[in-house]
This record gives sequence, structure tokens and C-alpha cells, in this order.
Amino acid sequence: MNSPFTETTLDENDASNEVPKGKKKGKHDKPKPWDDDPNIDHWKVEKFDPSWNEGGMLEVSSFSTLFPQYREKYLQEAWPLVKASLKEFAISAELNLVEGSMTVSTTRKTKDPYIIVKARDLIRLLSRSVPAPQAIKILDDEMQCDIIKISGMVRNKERFVKRRQHLVGPNSSTLKALEILSGCYILVQGNTVSVMGSYKGLKQVRRIVEECMLNKMHPVYNIKILMMKKELEKDPALAQENWDRFLPKFNKKNVKQKKVSSKQKKPYTPFPPPQPPSKVDIEIETGEYFISDKKKSKKKWQERQEKQAEKTAENKRKREESFIPPKESAKPVDNSEDANNNVTEMAMSLKEKTKKFGKRRSEENINAETYIIGSSEQPSKKKSKQQRS
Repeated sequence: MNSPFTETTLDENDASNEVPKGKKKGKHDKPKPWDDDPNIDHWKVEKFDPSWNEGGMLEVSSFSTLFPQYREKYLQEAWPLVKASLKEFAISAELNLVEGSMTVSTTRKTKDPYIIVKARDLIRLLSRSVPAPQAIKILDDEMQCDIIKISGMVRNKERFVKRRQHLVGPNSSTLKALEILSGCYILVQGNTVSVMGSYKGLKQVRRIVEECMLNKMHPVYNIKILMMKKELEKDPALAQENWDRFLPKFNKKNVKQKKVSSKQKKPYTPFPPPQPPSKVDIEIETGEYFISDKKKSKKKWQERQEKQAEKTAENKRKREESFIPPKESAKPVDNSEDANNNVTEMAMSLKEKTKKFGKRRSEENINAETYIIGSSEQPSKKKSKQQRS
């Protein structure tokens, strides 16, 4: 005889296994009439009104973050400014220099429930070397931030530094162009990239940074694409069209690398290679093993003396090289007819001069040297006069 308890339990199990009729997954995922309304800006964030939350916060929420030691001095100087800006939203801030941490927490007067998340982003940006006046702008409802971690994208440190430099560019020109086109503030610091701006700009910058660090596309090409998109946005006729046909397509070029010469594999043999001969085996083969120690030391001394003699001779030869005079080229002897004629003319003129000198010497006392010099100067003057005329 079956008890009523067993029947009821069976009925309950059957009811639980049954799938309720009429329920479908994604039943309410239907297009709404306001989705395509051009007058509604879905990206706009409305400013918070304190009347929406008059009761305030029921629980205390707090966030804390650590900061590096080199930021301690700057944060100590800029902390009054940070504290004053957070006080407007009824958020308490604390700087702990012993632990090296910053803490923000809500108070009873806090009305905006999302402002604590904004305060958390503020201290995160301050720890990543963003200046305090720039980081305080994150408290605005329209301003968002994103901290992109780039250290894990590249393993090799040299490649990491090189690709990070591509992102910055020469004299930070690439970074400035990205800031202008995306409308975001970008700071590359260590292993992170801090970005502040609108949601659309944050999305663009994150994609560009990831493509640069993963070596998919250089930031310069992305800048060209963004510039073309800015120009296409101005044309209302192309607002509803696909822009792919206007945008440039950059194909990645693989640079041919040098092929590493792989060692040729030797044919497999089951036997191990022969054992290399030891020093004792080599000495036995050469006969040195049976020579006495006295003869061995004498032989080593002789070899050392021979090497020393060769070295001294080489040094002496190098020193003497500087004293060897260079070989002079011998002057060529002029055997032409003109040279021979000049010699004969000089001989004849000397003979005539000696005859004249002998005649005049008998008459007057004349020095031979002065006479020859004076007579040689006279025809030269006559020649110079003839040349002038």
C-alpha cells in the first residue's frame, strides 16, 4: 500500500522538471523605437542632481592604492589641491606616507553614488605620474579614464622599449597627434599608458596602443586613418555610407631575416663516439712521458727562450723602422740637344770673360769674382729691356 507522502514527492519532482511554457531566452531583446532616434544622444552622461539621492549613502565605501616612492614629494605638495577638489563632493581623502598609499572614502554627506569610483580613478591616475591639475578633471561626469597595461604584451625588453618609443614618436610628435585626433590626454609612463577623455576616444586610443605594442600596425598609419575619418565626418552625404573604400589599407611587409645555418645532423649510430685521448696518452705517444722532470723543465725553458728571442727581434725591427730613411727618386739626367747647347754656350762665354779679364788685369787691378758677377748681370738687364719693348 503506497503512502500519500511518496505520491506528493513524485508529483513535485515532475513539476520541477517541467519547463514553463511561453518563456524564451532573449524575449525582450527587441529593437526599441528610441534606439534609432537621431535626437537622442546615447553617449551623453547626464549631470548628477543631489535631489535624486537626498538620503545620502547608507554604507561607507573606500578605495586605496599604492604609489611609487619617486611620487612621494610631488603628492605631498599637491595633496591640499586634491583634498579641496574632493571635499566639494563630500569625499574624504588620506595620504599615508609611511605605507606609501592613498585612500578615498565616502561620508554621510555624499550624495552621488558614482563619485567614489571617480575618486578611485583620481588616485590611480596620480600614482601613474599624471599631474594633479589634469587628474582632477576626471571628477567631471563627461570625463573618463583608462589605464592600459603594456608590459605583458612584449616579452623582450629591447623590443618593448622600441615599440613604446614608436608610440611616443620623435619629440613626442606621434603622441601629440593622437591627442589632437582622439581628443584625449595620453601619458606613457613605464609599463602603463594613462588615457583621459570620452568613451569613443578611449576606445580608439586603446586599439592604437595594442596594435602598436603587438606590432600589428604602426601608430603613424592609424593617425592617417583618423585624419581621413575626420574629413569624412564633415560630409553629410557620406554619413550613412561605409567608409572602407575611402580608407587606406596598409599591408604588413615582412622583412627577410637572415637564415640561421642549422648544423647538419650526423647519421645515427648505436655506438658511442670514441673517447678523446687524455694528456697522458698524448705524452706516451710523443715519448715525453718517459723523460725525466729535469729534461722536461729544460725543454720548456728552451722553448720559452726561443719565444722571447723572437719577440725581442720583432720589437727591435719595429723600433728601427722609424730610423730607416725613405728612398729618394734620382733626378733624371737631361740628355737633350738644348741642354748640350746651353753647356757649350756657357763654356764659350766663360772663355771670353777670362780673356777680357786677363787683358784688363794687366791694365788695372780687378777682382775676378766681382768682374764675373757684374758681367753676368749686364746681359740680363738688356734682355729684360728687350722683353719690355
